Amino acid sequence: MLRISDLKLPLGHPPQALRAAVLERLKIRDADLLGLTLARRAHDARRKSAILMVYSVDVELADEPAVLARFAGDAHVRPTPDTAYRPVARAPEGAPRPVVIGLGPCGLFAALVLAEMGFNPIILERGKVVRERTKDTWGLWRRSELNPESNVQFGEGGAGTFSDGKLYSQIKDPRFLGRKVLTEFVGAGAPSEILTEAHPHIGTFRLVSMVESMRRKIIALGGEYRFQSKVVDFEIGEGLDGVRRLAGVVLEGGERIAASHVVAAIGHSSRDTFARLLERGVFIEPKPFSIGVRIEHPQSWIDRARFGPSAGHPDLGAAAYAIAHHAANGRGVYSFCMCPGGTVVAAASEPGRVVTNGMSQYSRNERNANAGIVVAVEPKDFPSAHPLAGVELQRRWESAAFEAGGRDYRAPGQRVGDFLAGRPSASLGEVIPSYRPGVTPTDLSTCLPDYAVNAIREALPAFGRQIPGFDHPDAVLTGVETRTSSPVRITRDATFQSLNTRGLFPAGEGAGYAGGILSAAVDGIKVAEAVARDIVGS
Repeated sequence: MLRISDLKLPLGHPPQALRAAVLERLKIRDADLLGLTLARRAHDARRKSAILMVYSVDVELADEPAVLARFAGDAHVRPTPDTAYRPVARAPEGAPRPVVIGLGPCGLFAALVLAEMGFNPIILERGKVVRERTKDTWGLWRRSELNPESNVQFGEGGAGTFSDGKLYSQIKDPRFLGRKVLTEFVGAGAPSEILTEAHPHIGTFRLVSMVESMRRKIIALGGEYRFQSKVVDFEIGEGLDGVRRLAGVVLEGGERIAASHVVAAIGHSSRDTFARLLERGVFIEPKPFSIGVRIEHPQSWIDRARFGPSAGHPDLGAAAYAIAHHAANGRGVYSFCMCPGGTVVAAASEPGRVVTNGMSQYSRNERNANAGIVVAVEPKDFPSAHPLAGVELQRRWESAAFEAGGRDYRAPGQRVGDFLAGRPSASLGEVIPSYRPGVTPTDLSTCLPDYAVNAIREALPAFGRQIPGFDHPDAVLTGVETRTSSPVRITRDATFQSLNTRGLFPAGEGAGYAGGILSAAVDGIKVAEAVARDIVGS
């Protein structure tokens, strides 16, 4: 088959127009086009008065070699790539069982691929099964009751379960591992559209049932799930060759599990695990992350600003945005985890702290759009050179937000007009915040470092010039957004093992090697393959 890309048609075109566009593009007769399959669909809204749909299609032709020869220099007419996934190994008889710590996207796909290769992994998750975890999460949102081990950050599915469920990434993926991820998700109940949409997403409710379906598959393949099994220690020894090697892990109840290969897919909020790894001498270094606030606007404002008269068209859905600004103080300010038609959610995992995040359902039909507006933070900004100094910085501002919100997990909030004017908000305006258990109008400048406050104050009017109404005085800011990425990197070598501890495979977002559901899942696949290669000796 051949893949034809960059086919552009007007918004609202009839279905048959796509076939006609292929015939025109290739200059062939209708009888010579034997089959047509949609590969990718996107839209180009740079001209609001003439929005275009942009397609890639796979076609079966009567004479593919002749057509390919005619378009030999055309990058938009190429052979359809082979995206099939092929395992790199098969577990030998008596192979040691690897351990996977964490059941976010990275751990989930590491466990799946190891199970598919016959390694029968043991999967340890500190939190609860996804439906019990969902009840605990709602306990914080509805009753201000935080369970430190079962919340937005911890439990089956990881932090991505309570998000927009975005399934796209900027990572380089020459082996099409992302396709493996999307295909598995469809098999677990995701809508098939995620295979063709340029910016696919799933949404929280669908992710819950998908995670359960994948659990059943992994168990059927020989994987062993253990929930509420928090790893509190790592047994590491040094051989006669002077090399440090992992020998096992210890659970909170005292149980020891012997393990020579451990995938540490622990997530970006496992601060206690970071500390224990550091105590055991595992090499960890601080890494940059970002800090800021959530901003909310009515979704209808964003739709009109992005799509003009075509706002509301069913082929476009709820409008999204991605914006950035370089501030005069040298800081980068950018939108993070934009959630069309979603809600701002309480994402704390430690008592006495407030953390925000964004979430959408598949329908994206809630009243507001929200996004993080965050400022880059470098290790030089941290309070010390300690490897966990970034965690200390996060905790400082999360605690400040808890105080400013009223010490009951309400979040501090502020109207954009008041924030820009440097005055506290006494009340909110036209935009109703979605964060639960509630928002306390206050002064967000007490909840962020000065450099972040100044950079965001400069960026918001600049964003308003890009998206009319973005800096509307009644738009709402809610704080604080601190869990944009891991504040550490558990550095690994070319074999995906810790720099100084053999058998420990740091993985995913918590280890500093991914950001978002898709990239974390892809990293989980790569790490699982590395574990398999190390076990079989290839």
